[in-house]
Amino acid sequence: MPRYLTMIRIEEGAFQMEDADPGFDERMSALFEEITKAGVMLETAGLKPTSEATRVIWENGKIGTTDGPFTETKEVVGGYSISQCRDKAEAIEWSRRFLEIHPPQWKVTCEVREIEEM
Repeated sequence: MPRYLTMIRIEEGAFQMEDADPGFDERMSALFEEITKAGVMLETAGLKPTSEATRVIWENGKIGTTDGPFTETKEVVGGYSISQCRDKAEAIEWSRRFLEIHPPQWKVTCEVREIEEM
C-alpha cells in the first residue's frame, strides 16, 4: 500500500492552541485513535516554530545556513503525518476529516503527497 506525507501548513503565529474551542483536544484525540486503529497512521508530530529552525542551503557550490525565524516566509509547515492508505483518495479523506476538527476561524492547509518508494 502506498505511503503519504501530509504537511500541515499554517500561518505561524496567527493562532494559538489556547484559542481552540472546548472539545477540540477530545475531537483530535478521537480522530487520532480511529486512524491509528484503522492501521493508517504511521507517524505524526507538530513542529517547533521557525524561530528555532535553521535552513541549510547549497548554492553556487557552497553550503550556507540561515537561522530562523524566516521573515520572508508567511506560511510554514507546522506539523506532518505519514500514513499508509489504499490510494490518494483515502489519504485526502483523512486530511479532510482532520481539517474539519479545527475551529472555523483558523486557516490550516494539508498538502498530501505520495511518498516515492525506492
